[in-house]
Amino acid sequence: MTTKAKIMQAIKIWIVIYPSITLFNILFGSYLSNLPLYMKTLALTLVLVPWMVFVGLPMLNRIQQKISSSEKP
Repeated sequence: MTTKAKIMQAIKIWIVIYPSITLFNILFGSYLSNLPLYMKTLALTLVLVPWMVFVGLPMLNRIQQKISSSEKP
């Protein structure tokens, strides 16, 4: 994988993870507020890692492919 491809992958991960973490905290932050940090982190990763791998990034990749294919003459 080239450096450019790694940078693009990092940007795509950020595009998915930032709003996902924000939404997770909005929805569940009050329920998790009394838990120790390691338990909050466990809950966050148990939900968001599968979301990223199976839903978020594949969805973003499909969107990117549609945009790329529509730009080609």
